[in-house]
Amino acid sequence: MTTNGNDPSLKILLPPSRFRATWPLLLVAGLFVFGAFFTWYYTWFGRELNDQEISTYLADEQHPRKAQHALVQIQQRIDKQDPAAQKWYPQLVKFADSPHTELRLTLAWLMGSDSNSNEFHQTLLKLLNDPEPIVRRNAALALVRFGDASGRNELRTIFEPYQLKSPTEGNLSSTLRAGAEVSRGALLARIQERASVSEVRSPLPGTVRDLVAQSGAQVKAGDLLLTLCSDEESVWEALRGLAIVGMAEDVPVIEQYQKTSSVSERTKEQAALTVKAIQGRASSEKQTAN
Repeated sequence: MTTNGNDPSLKILLPPSRFRATWPLLLVAGLFVFGAFFTWYYTWFGRELNDQEISTYLADEQHPRKAQHALVQIQQRIDKQDPAAQKWYPQLVKFADSPHTELRLTLAWLMGSDSNSNEFHQTLLKLLNDPEPIVRRNAALALVRFGDASGRNELRTIFEPYQLKSPTEGNLSSTLRAGAEVSRGALLARIQERASVSEVRSPLPGTVRDLVAQSGAQVKAGDLLLTLCSDEESVWEALRGLAIVGMAEDVPVIEQYQKTSSVSERTKEQAALTVKAIQGRASSEKQTAN
């Protein structure tokens, strides 16, 4: 039996059939969209928090990302010279002892926003001895804003290959190659000892320079696995810091960045400015001494 394409019954019956078939999919898609939106909304650091939310987030020890969100918001208020931000200072310094690296590194960066705070100054000096290099580097850069050269040696380490050592003993498994670019927290290798597997993640962003231990090797705790060269953004920040606290002995290392083709013109220009600033400061000090 054939049907007439103009049969009105088809126009009535087909749309409900399609609706019944697709509405569960539409519901799932809608829930997915709303879920993604609320996840973004409540984790995006740009979302403005009121005073009560900031205080609540700072006290939430179970959700460190909320505390980090609060820290970012407080920094923005400090940058806007909002004196009300100082009421949270006593709470902020306590994060220097947080077990969460993300909170300590954010705190170190934040504290550079108020170079008049002695609380921040003393806390930054403490963070120069943090076990994580990213925290120490942020603290060193923040101390520059205080006119404090205590972090100068830490800034110098940014120009040197970082040695990553094995945290444990076992069989090394890795697919990395020399020259690979890695972000902080990227998985670099796994070390297996019997039924236990330990992950080795990058403590810094950068580029793999040398793979000292090859995949399949048996390593011990403390053995050198690889070396990392700092990413260019970190180098640029270090150059800016040394323009203020650098010394004449730093110049040869800095000049290398004026000559190499492996960095951008922006970094080369900053290297030239840093050398000029250090030499000018050394000349002025020499004249003053005479």
